[in-house]
Amino acid sequence: MNVLLAEAKVPYDLVLEMDEINADFPHTDVVIVIGSNDIVNPSAEDDPDSPIAGMPVLEVWNAKQVFVSKRGQGTGYSGIENPLFYKENTRMFYGDAKSSIDQLIPMLKS
Repeated sequence: MNVLLAEAKVPYDLVLEMDEINADFPHTDVVIVIGSNDIVNPSAEDDPDSPIAGMPVLEVWNAKQVFVSKRGQGTGYSGIENPLFYKENTRMFYGDAKSSIDQLIPMLKS
């Protein structure tokens, strides 16, 4: 991830570690997840039998509203379903991320 951030010229001082940001999610109105799956999968914490049990994850499901942009309905690297996608506070946008986010931003502003 650090390589991608460096290529995008994102200053490191703007990037938080998981243990720093997870405490903020319960006080966050909107989280936008782009193309992630396993890293935002609550099974890592909720399901001791999950292949990703114990893996550190971003606890985005604790925010008021979560928008997830994915190309399709496939599973992540682990090959398991993600319960985040079925939570009441989650809305899915399938397709190209740029197009999806371009549609989402005006809705968030209104």
